[in-house]
Parts: sequence; C-alpha cells; structure tokens
Amino acid sequence: MAETEQSISLAGMPLHDVRAEESDEALPGDQTDSADADGWDTDLEVEDIGRRRKVGSAAELYLQACEIVGVIPATTYLRNLGNSTLNMNHHGLGPKGTKALAIALVSDIQITDLELEDNCLLPEGARYLVEMLKENFTIQSMNLSNNNLQTAGAESLAKMLMDNIAIKAIALSGNGFVDEAAKSLADTLANNFRVKSLDLSHNRFCETGGEHLGHMLASNESLETLDLSWNFLRMSGAVALCNGLKVNVTLKHLDLSYNGFGSEGALALGDALRHNNTLLSLDLSSNRVTYEATRLLCHGLAFNDTLRVLRLLHNSITSEGALLLLTTVRNNPKSALEEINISTVMVSEAFVELLLRMQQEHPVLDVRYQGVTGAFTRARKVDVMKVIQHFLQDRNQCLTDFFKSIDKEGTTQVHTSDLRKAIQQAKMPLDSFNIEMMIKKLDVDKTGMIDYSFTEQMEL
Repeated sequence: MAETEQSISLAGMPLHDVRAEESDEALPGDQTDSADADGWDTDLEVEDIGRRRKVGSAAELYLQACEIVGVIPATTYLRNLGNSTLNMNHHGLGPKGTKALAIALVSDIQITDLELEDNCLLPEGARYLVEMLKENFTIQSMNLSNNNLQTAGAESLAKMLMDNIAIKAIALSGNGFVDEAAKSLADTLANNFRVKSLDLSHNRFCETGGEHLGHMLASNESLETLDLSWNFLRMSGAVALCNGLKVNVTLKHLDLSYNGFGSEGALALGDALRHNNTLLSLDLSSNRVTYEATRLLCHGLAFNDTLRVLRLLHNSITSEGALLLLTTVRNNPKSALEEINISTVMVSEAFVELLLRMQQEHPVLDVRYQGVTGAFTRARKVDVMKVIQHFLQDRNQCLTDFFKSIDKEGTTQVHTSDLRKAIQQAKMPLDSFNIEMMIKKLDVDKTGMIDYSFTEQMEL
C-alpha cells in the first residue's frame, strides 16, 4: 500500500504514527511522547491539527483509520455521515474500534449527539474519546452508558470536562463507578457551568459518593437534570446530597429512585424542599419511605411552591401516609404539585373523598394510587358500566370511544388512575365507591392497567 511510507494525516495524526504504535516501534524524527503523564498511550496526539493535508473525505479517513488500527469498519458510521446524530449503541466497538472512530470524529463537524452505549469501551476507549474531544467542539451530547469505564474512565472524562466548552449532556449509567469516581466528577462539575444533564444511574455510589455529589450540587450553577437512581445513597450520603440540593439554584429534575434514603434521608430531603425553589420533579421511588419518613418529607412539602411531580412508588407509605401526604398538599395554598404517583399504595376511603374535593378545586391534579382498602359503607351499589353507557348515549357517544379517548397510545389498555380522572372530569353520576368497585372488578390482576377490548362485546 502506497500510504505506508507516506506522512498522510488522519485528522492531524500521521498515518505512520498509528502504524508505529500498533507495532510498538519508535519512528525516526517522531517528537510525540508515546505516553502521557498518566502512562496512557492514547495515540491521538492532535497538536499539529491543520498543519498536514487532510484525507479526501470523512469516509476515507474512517476506513484508513480502521485499516491501520486493525478493526472492521462499522457501516453505521458510514451510513450516517453528515447527520447530526450518530447512534452506534450496542456495536461492540471495544477500545480499538473506539480509537478508529475517535480519529474520524476529530474533524467531523456535523455530529452533535454521539450515542455509544454498551460498546465495551473500557477506560482505554474513554481516553481515546477524551483526546478527540480536545479538538472536536461540535459534539454536545454523549451517551457512554454501560461501558465498564470504571474509576480510570471517570477521571479521564472529568479532566476533559474541565476544558471542554461544548458538552451539555452526558450519560454515564452503569459504568461501575464507585465513590472515588464520584469525587473526580463532582470536583470538576462543581466548577463546570455548561453541562445541563447528567446521568449517573446504576453505579455504586455510597455514603462518601453522596457527600461528594452533595458538595457539587451546592456549587454547580448549570445542572438541570440529574439521575442518581439505582445507587447506594443512604445515611450520611443521602443527607449530604440533600444539603447540596437545599442551596442549589438550577436543578429541575432529580431521580433518586432505588437508593436507601429512609427516615434520615427523608428528613434532610424535606428540609431541602422547604428551601429549594427550582426543583420541578422528584422521584423517590423504592427508598424505604415508611409512614414516618413520609411525615418528615411532608415538613418540606408544606412550604414548597415549585415541585410539580412527585413519585413515591414501591415504598411502605401505608394508607395513613398517603392521606397525610394529600392533606399536606391541600393545606399548602402555594403547592404547585400536578402529579403524585403512589400507584403501589392502597389508600383509604377518606383519601379518595379528599382527592375528589381537591380535584374539583384543582382539576389538573393527577394522583395515581393502586386501589382502596376497606369498604365504602355509605354508598349504594349500581351497575357502573350501564350508568356510563347511558351517560354516553345521551351525548351520542359509545363506550369504546370513551376508552379510546383515554388511551393516548392506542394499546387497548388504560391506567386505572386515568379512568378515574376521566370519569370525574366528565362529571358522571358515580360516587367513589362504585368507581372503585368497577376498577377492582376490571383490574383482576391488580396491575393498575385495564384492557377495554371487552367493551366492543358490550355494545353488540
């Protein structure tokens, strides 16, 4: 091949430099160190960008890089040349495939969104991407989830984020990050005011990690979305994180589901909600939230005037806790809550009656719960489906169309809470008891979903 002896530039890196690295041979006159200060041979030195002739096209550049590195080209990249989004999730690139891609991306000014989830990048692959991002300032969003980047990869990315001015969203879910990795990322993001969305879910952050992330939240002034679900944040880590949230001024969406906040974390979170005035949605599902923890959380909800969405699924809230939560919201005239999801909780008759009164005053409020415990004693049983049918017939509507109007996705299934809300908004002559009895009968498996295909038979 003619190029073997030529100094053809691959995005500013001589082709023979790559060849030399692959054979572990030093080249005469090569002034580039073979390893950086950390002992990493990144092979993506780009200091002389623009001083050498570029390969004719991006496709040729990538193909030559693959040949030199010794990997099979990914046709997905070639097919998406010129697009703003490059989705190469689940392509099995590995570190070498990532190196070839990084060489091509150095000079690719079209791509703004880079998807590389589940490619076994490892820390080595992360370093290749970091070297590329020293020169590429068009990529704004990166998904590097599930790549086993480990602490070394987190440290590389943290260093990159100190200088990169383009990245606004980065997903790093499922990378085996531990508390040490949390420190590297938190130290950088405490001063990085460009990243707006960060996904660190499905990692291994514990108490110390929560403390680092809490300090970051106290200083950061750009993050709007943070996903910390499926970690091990609890006790001092949960408290420290909430202390940071308490003074944070930009975060809007926070996912803390599947951690272990418990009562101690709920107390700190309640205090944070009392003072924070930017958070719009909070997911605290599966966090060991008991009745006592709900009571502590309500100390903050009683004063909060910005939170719109609260999710508390898979917790031991109890029907008493659910009633306390709803009462707290009603007694806060400034509450902005529009959605409360406790769809794994059985509530009481008193809860349903209070909710009906609240929805008359605030029709936008959507509260999802599993069902009603006990029995309604002051109601008369009626054939609810017949009542609904007659109500709709008087308005020239049919039962199937009514269910379809609720089913926005066309799955022939509706959520029980959506059905309740639709009946209430239509002002059908049904009380809470009969609505709940109908839902209990239709939702046989207690999944919270109702298959309404049966309605066609009722109308025959």
